[in-house]
Amino acid sequence: MITAYRISGDATVLAADDVTAGLGSDIVWIDLDAPSREEEAAIEAALSISVPTREDLKDIEPSSRLFVENGGIFMTASLVWKTETEFPDLTDIAFILVGGRLLTVRYAEPRAFKLFAAALTRFCANGHGTEPGGETQITAPHLLVRLLETISDRTAEILERETARIDALSLQVFTNEGKRRPPRYLEDRLIDVAAHHRLLGKVRESLSSLSRLVSFLQSLPIIQGDEDARNLCHTIARDIQSLSEHVSFIAGNITFLLDASLGLISVEQNAIIKIFSIASVVFLPPTLVASVYGMNFQFMPELGWSFGYPMSLVTMLVSAIVPYIFFRWKGWL
Repeated sequence: MITAYRISGDATVLAADDVTAGLGSDIVWIDLDAPSREEEAAIEAALSISVPTREDLKDIEPSSRLFVENGGIFMTASLVWKTETEFPDLTDIAFILVGGRLLTVRYAEPRAFKLFAAALTRFCANGHGTEPGGETQITAPHLLVRLLETISDRTAEILERETARIDALSLQVFTNEGKRRPPRYLEDRLIDVAAHHRLLGKVRESLSSLSRLVSFLQSLPIIQGDEDARNLCHTIARDIQSLSEHVSFIAGNITFLLDASLGLISVEQNAIIKIFSIASVVFLPPTLVASVYGMNFQFMPELGWSFGYPMSLVTMLVSAIVPYIFFRWKGWL
């Protein structure tokens, strides 16, 4: 799908056959969402560039992700998406500055793009630069930087939500409110820890990719000559650095939760083993007494004694109570 955004912020969905006529001088952003081959060919003909395919976007070589070619500036970043699901993932998105326009090529729909498209009218109203007639206008480089700012803000929102979720998980691990935990409770928390670790890993990769892109963008003359865009790039770079440090902090908390959960599982297992060990020790003396009187010797005086059987029962009971009292006295129970 081809969505063209005008300087005013209005959006128009174009078919492949309407690209040439629909790309007027007021189009500042062209968004390709899972484009077909016909749509790619139409954009290539209109902008005189080669639109990167899905396979091109997956290339992880820095030289293949950030370069200038035929008057176009090609940048590719990996953005985290599906963060509200159990399986967050990364999607590769191309950002291309060509012919005074911003072209984005993507095969997924990160929420940051929806948020930016919804706020585009406000961005364009604030504008960047002034036309001779006094009309405010936003440029493609400034639009790109604003989009990267929205992506950075969205990443910060993801981390804030993740911090709250990890705090809640910590309470679940360390607090049971006096209630008996169901079986495999802590084992299920380990699955939650693994899910949080996966999401943070994706966010870390995304921030690393964005950091490389912003560093490359800052070095471009088209940004160096735009004071607002240059200052905003510096701000985004600092935000990305702060977010990366925050990710490391959260990752440390997750590691602590993992170690604590494993420790609590070991404590519970040791408590169970302790119960079995004490039970075996408690019942060992009665078993010894019963074994003695289960022997088939011909001369055993107690076998002919009328109080022999009750006495053996009392002996076994006393031999079980004495170790139990001793364990209680030592504080082992």
